[in-house]
Amino acid sequence: MGYTLANCPGPGYHTPTMSRAYLIAPSILSADLTRLGEQIAEVEAAGADWIHVDVMDGHFVPNLTFGPVVVEACRRATHLPLDVHLMVEAPERLLQDFAQAGATYLTVHVETCPHLHRTLQSIRQLGCRAGVSLNPGTPASSLEAVLHLADLALVMSVNPGFSGQTFLPEVLPKVTFLRQAFERLNPAGLVAIDGGITAETLPQACQAGAQVFVAASAVFKHPLGVTAGLRALRAALA
Repeated sequence: MGYTLANCPGPGYHTPTMSRAYLIAPSILSADLTRLGEQIAEVEAAGADWIHVDVMDGHFVPNLTFGPVVVEACRRATHLPLDVHLMVEAPERLLQDFAQAGATYLTVHVETCPHLHRTLQSIRQLGCRAGVSLNPGTPASSLEAVLHLADLALVMSVNPGFSGQTFLPEVLPKVTFLRQAFERLNPAGLVAIDGGITAETLPQACQAGAQVFVAASAVFKHPLGVTAGLRALRAALA
């Protein structure tokens, strides 16, 4: 069964259909940044559903990556939804900049938002879809009180900061918990998973209840190329 998200503001949004009940979101964290526009075009042509942008500040996570300028470049390169994951301290300071740059989804971490309700409301007021994420060591119950405000709940299946890490299967019960909670509180909400997603681990996440699969190395570093990597993930869903 496909999940319908109606009336989504922001550029490039498209609703999952019966044939596309699950969404694959290649993360540009593993892309060749000297060819970013080309690589985005390649994954789009291969059937990617979203483009995932990992924003890291070197404080909340031990890496420093992209800012609004890169999101703006991605927006010029594609009409696909831009799924912008803010792994930063005090994300509320940056919401407007990323919204103006063209983000479709803005996802913040429960660990960095002392006023999470307000932050999710601010994201919606900026015309974006609101997402909330949690690290492997954070219980899924910490999100239950805000799921009515969230369009997306993102479960980290690695400790965030770097691509190419090993999938942590112990997070799968959190995926199931959030899927069931969404069904009670906000049936249009999507559960995403990010970290160590490959053709081997994706079916486990799917069985647990995930609907959006963020993959970096499995797509952009696939030995047979980007198209083969994306096709392998899609085949794993079958």
